[in-house]
Amino acid sequence: MVRYRPALRMLAACLALLAGFVDAVGFLRAGGYFVSFMSGNSTRLAVDAQAGLGGVLIPLGLIGGFVGGVILGALAGRAAGARRKPAVLGLVALLLIGASIAARVGAPALVLEALVLAMGALNNVFQRDGEVAIGVTYMTGTLVRLGQGVAARIGGEEGTSWLFNLALWASLVAGAIAGAAVQVHAPALSLPLAASWAAAMTAWAVRLTANPPAGQLSEGAIPA
Repeated sequence: MVRYRPALRMLAACLALLAGFVDAVGFLRAGGYFVSFMSGNSTRLAVDAQAGLGGVLIPLGLIGGFVGGVILGALAGRAAGARRKPAVLGLVALLLIGASIAARVGAPALVLEALVLAMGALNNVFQRDGEVAIGVTYMTGTLVRLGQGVAARIGGEEGTSWLFNLALWASLVAGAIAGAAVQVHAPALSLPLAASWAAAMTAWAVRLTANPPAGQLSEGAIPA
Protein backbone atom coordinates (compact mmCIF):
# COMPACT_ATOMS: atom_id res chain seq x y z
CA MET A 1 0.00 0.00 0.00
CA VAL A 2 1.29 3.48 -0.88
CA ARG A 3 1.66 5.77 2.10
CA TYR A 4 2.16 9.51 2.12
CA ARG A 5 4.00 11.97 4.31
CA PRO A 6 1.90 13.69 7.00
CA ALA A 7 1.33 16.94 5.09
CA LEU A 8 -0.16 15.09 2.13
CA ARG A 9 -2.27 12.94 4.41
CA MET A 10 -3.62 16.10 5.97
CA LEU A 11 -4.33 17.51 2.51
CA ALA A 12 -6.22 14.33 1.61
CA ALA A 13 -8.33 14.58 4.77
CA CYS A 14 -9.11 18.23 4.02
CA LEU A 15 -10.15 17.31 0.48
CA ALA A 16 -12.41 14.54 1.81
CA LEU A 17 -13.93 17.20 4.07
CA LEU A 18 -14.54 19.38 1.00
CA ALA A 19 -16.02 16.45 -0.94
CA GLY A 20 -18.42 15.64 1.89
CA PHE A 21 -19.46 19.28 2.12
CA VAL A 22 -20.11 19.56 -1.62
CA ASP A 23 -21.89 16.22 -1.85
CA ALA A 24 -24.29 17.15 0.96
CA VAL A 25 -24.99 20.52 -0.66
CA GLY A 26 -25.55 18.87 -4.04
CA PHE A 27 -27.72 16.14 -2.52
CA LEU A 28 -30.06 18.70 -0.99
CA ARG A 29 -30.12 20.86 -4.11
CA ALA A 30 -30.75 17.89 -6.42
CA GLY A 31 -33.51 16.35 -4.35
CA GLY A 32 -31.76 13.11 -3.45
CA TYR A 33 -29.14 12.72 -6.17
CA PHE A 34 -25.40 12.81 -5.54
CA VAL A 35 -22.60 14.88 -7.05
CA SER A 36 -19.73 12.63 -5.96
CA PHE A 37 -21.25 9.23 -5.08
CA MET A 38 -21.83 7.72 -8.52
CA SER A 39 -22.66 4.24 -7.17
CA GLY A 40 -25.70 5.84 -5.55
CA ASN A 41 -26.63 7.62 -8.77
CA SER A 42 -26.24 4.37 -10.71
CA THR A 43 -28.72 2.72 -8.37
CA ARG A 44 -31.07 5.70 -8.74
CA LEU A 45 -30.71 5.39 -12.52
CA ALA A 46 -31.87 1.78 -12.39
CA VAL A 47 -34.74 2.55 -10.01
CA ASP A 48 -35.86 5.68 -11.90
CA ALA A 49 -35.85 3.74 -15.16
CA GLN A 50 -38.88 1.82 -13.88
CA ALA A 51 -40.90 5.03 -14.26
CA GLY A 52 -39.88 5.44 -17.91
CA LEU A 53 -36.91 6.71 -19.87
CA GLY A 54 -37.58 10.28 -18.80
CA GLY A 55 -36.69 9.35 -15.23
CA VAL A 56 -33.11 8.47 -16.09
CA LEU A 57 -32.11 11.87 -17.47
CA ILE A 58 -31.02 13.40 -14.16
CA PRO A 59 -28.85 10.50 -12.88
CA LEU A 60 -27.47 9.90 -16.37
CA GLY A 61 -26.53 13.56 -16.70
CA LEU A 62 -24.83 13.55 -13.30
CA ILE A 63 -22.88 10.37 -14.07
CA GLY A 64 -21.80 11.75 -17.45
CA GLY A 65 -20.75 15.02 -15.83
CA PHE A 66 -18.70 13.18 -13.22
CA VAL A 67 -16.86 11.17 -15.87
CA GLY A 68 -16.31 14.38 -17.82
CA GLY A 69 -14.82 15.95 -14.70
CA VAL A 70 -12.45 13.01 -14.27
CA ILE A 71 -11.34 13.48 -17.88
CA LEU A 72 -10.81 17.23 -17.43
CA GLY A 73 -8.87 16.70 -14.22
CA ALA A 74 -6.71 14.01 -15.78
CA LEU A 75 -5.88 16.22 -18.75
CA ALA A 76 -5.08 19.16 -16.49
CA GLY A 77 -2.85 16.95 -14.36
CA ARG A 78 -1.03 15.57 -17.38
CA ALA A 79 -0.40 19.05 -18.73
CA ALA A 80 0.90 20.28 -15.36
CA GLY A 81 3.35 17.41 -14.82
CA ALA A 82 5.00 17.67 -11.40
CA ARG A 83 2.54 20.42 -10.45
CA ARG A 84 -0.46 18.15 -10.93
CA LYS A 85 -1.94 18.68 -7.46
CA PRO A 86 -2.24 22.49 -7.59
CA ALA A 87 -3.32 22.35 -11.25
CA VAL A 88 -6.15 19.90 -10.52
CA LEU A 89 -7.20 21.76 -7.39
CA GLY A 90 -7.15 25.04 -9.29
CA LEU A 91 -9.54 23.50 -11.81
CA VAL A 92 -11.79 22.29 -8.97
CA ALA A 93 -11.81 25.77 -7.45
CA LEU A 94 -12.76 27.35 -10.79
CA LEU A 95 -15.60 24.86 -11.26
CA LEU A 96 -16.93 25.56 -7.77
CA ILE A 97 -16.73 29.29 -8.46
CA GLY A 98 -18.72 28.60 -11.62
CA ALA A 99 -21.32 26.71 -9.58
CA SER A 100 -21.59 29.64 -7.21
CA ILE A 101 -22.12 32.06 -10.09
CA ALA A 102 -24.71 29.75 -11.67
CA ALA A 103 -26.60 29.67 -8.38
CA ARG A 104 -26.66 33.46 -8.18
CA VAL A 105 -28.12 33.79 -11.69
CA GLY A 106 -30.72 31.08 -11.08
CA ALA A 107 -29.39 28.21 -13.20
CA PRO A 108 -29.80 25.08 -11.02
CA ALA A 109 -28.94 22.63 -13.80
CA LEU A 110 -25.62 24.39 -14.39
CA VAL A 111 -24.96 24.36 -10.64
CA LEU A 112 -25.26 20.57 -10.51
CA GLU A 113 -23.16 20.03 -13.63
CA ALA A 114 -20.41 22.28 -12.27
CA LEU A 115 -20.49 20.39 -8.97
CA VAL A 116 -20.20 16.93 -10.55
CA LEU A 117 -17.43 18.15 -12.85
CA ALA A 118 -15.56 19.46 -9.80
CA MET A 119 -15.96 16.23 -7.85
CA GLY A 120 -14.88 14.14 -10.82
CA ALA A 121 -11.78 16.30 -11.32
CA LEU A 122 -10.94 16.10 -7.60
CA ASN A 123 -10.15 12.39 -7.89
CA ASN A 124 -7.03 13.20 -9.92
CA VAL A 125 -5.20 14.88 -7.03
CA PHE A 126 -3.63 11.70 -5.61
CA GLN A 127 -2.34 9.30 -8.24
CA ARG A 128 0.25 6.57 -8.45
CA ASP A 129 1.16 4.91 -11.76
CA GLY A 130 -1.86 6.45 -13.45
CA GLU A 131 -4.33 5.11 -10.89
CA VAL A 132 -6.14 6.81 -8.02
CA ALA A 133 -3.99 6.34 -4.92
CA ILE A 134 -6.34 8.04 -2.45
CA GLY A 135 -10.03 8.39 -3.21
CA VAL A 136 -11.37 11.53 -1.57
CA THR A 137 -14.93 11.67 -2.93
CA TYR A 138 -16.06 8.08 -2.27
CA MET A 139 -15.47 5.94 0.79
CA THR A 140 -16.36 2.32 -0.04
CA GLY A 141 -12.75 1.41 -0.85
CA THR A 142 -11.55 3.40 2.14
CA LEU A 143 -13.84 1.47 4.47
CA VAL A 144 -12.65 -1.82 2.93
CA ARG A 145 -9.03 -0.82 3.61
CA LEU A 146 -10.03 0.28 7.12
CA GLY A 147 -11.50 -3.15 7.83
CA GLN A 148 -8.51 -4.93 6.32
CA GLY A 149 -6.15 -2.79 8.39
CA VAL A 150 -8.02 -3.54 11.62
CA ALA A 151 -8.01 -7.25 10.78
CA ALA A 152 -4.26 -7.13 10.15
CA ARG A 153 -3.76 -5.34 13.46
CA ILE A 154 -5.82 -7.97 15.29
CA GLY A 155 -3.69 -10.60 13.55
CA GLY A 156 -0.55 -9.10 15.09
CA GLU A 157 0.76 -7.12 12.11
CA GLU A 158 2.26 -3.68 12.64
CA GLY A 159 0.96 -0.60 10.87
CA THR A 160 -1.32 2.38 11.35
CA SER A 161 -2.77 2.74 7.84
CA TRP A 162 -6.22 1.94 9.23
CA LEU A 163 -6.09 5.18 11.23
CA PHE A 164 -5.56 7.18 8.04
CA ASN A 165 -8.51 5.46 6.37
CA LEU A 166 -10.65 6.13 9.44
CA ALA A 167 -9.60 9.79 9.31
CA LEU A 168 -10.58 10.02 5.62
CA TRP A 169 -14.02 8.58 6.28
CA ALA A 170 -14.55 10.79 9.34
CA SER A 171 -13.48 13.85 7.35
CA LEU A 172 -16.01 13.18 4.59
CA VAL A 173 -18.78 12.65 7.17
CA ALA A 174 -17.82 15.83 9.02
CA GLY A 175 -17.82 17.77 5.76
CA ALA A 176 -21.24 16.38 4.87
CA ILE A 177 -22.64 17.42 8.25
CA ALA A 178 -21.27 20.93 7.75
CA GLY A 179 -22.51 21.12 4.17
CA ALA A 180 -26.02 20.03 5.12
CA ALA A 181 -26.15 22.52 7.99
CA VAL A 182 -25.01 25.43 5.83
CA GLN A 183 -27.31 24.49 2.94
CA VAL A 184 -30.32 24.30 5.27
CA HIS A 185 -29.64 27.39 7.37
CA ALA A 186 -27.64 29.67 5.04
CA PRO A 187 -27.95 28.29 1.49
CA ALA A 188 -26.51 31.40 -0.15
CA LEU A 189 -23.20 30.73 1.61
CA SER A 190 -22.77 27.03 0.79
CA LEU A 191 -21.22 27.28 -2.67
CA PRO A 192 -19.03 30.34 -1.97
CA LEU A 193 -17.67 28.52 1.10
CA ALA A 194 -16.89 25.42 -0.98
CA ALA A 195 -15.15 27.51 -3.63
CA SER A 196 -13.13 29.38 -1.00
CA TRP A 197 -12.09 26.09 0.62
CA ALA A 198 -10.95 24.71 -2.74
CA ALA A 199 -8.97 27.89 -3.43
CA ALA A 200 -7.26 27.57 -0.04
CA MET A 201 -6.41 23.93 -0.80
CA THR A 202 -4.95 25.02 -4.15
CA ALA A 203 -2.68 27.50 -2.41
CA TRP A 204 -1.60 24.85 0.08
CA ALA A 205 -0.86 22.38 -2.72
CA VAL A 206 1.26 25.00 -4.48
CA ARG A 207 3.31 25.38 -1.31
CA LEU A 208 3.67 21.62 -0.80
CA THR A 209 4.75 21.12 -4.41
CA ALA A 210 7.26 23.96 -4.29
CA ASN A 211 8.81 22.81 -0.99
CA PRO A 212 8.99 19.00 -0.76
CA PRO A 213 11.01 17.59 2.16
CA ALA A 214 14.70 17.06 1.47
CA GLY A 215 15.32 13.67 -0.10
CA GLN A 216 11.68 13.08 -1.01
CA LEU A 217 9.69 13.60 -4.18
CA SER A 218 6.65 15.87 -4.00
CA GLU A 219 4.46 12.75 -3.96
CA GLY A 220 6.00 12.00 -0.58
CA ALA A 221 5.93 8.21 -0.76
CA ILE A 222 6.97 6.48 2.45
CA PRO A 223 7.66 2.75 2.61
CA ALA A 224 4.61 0.90 3.89
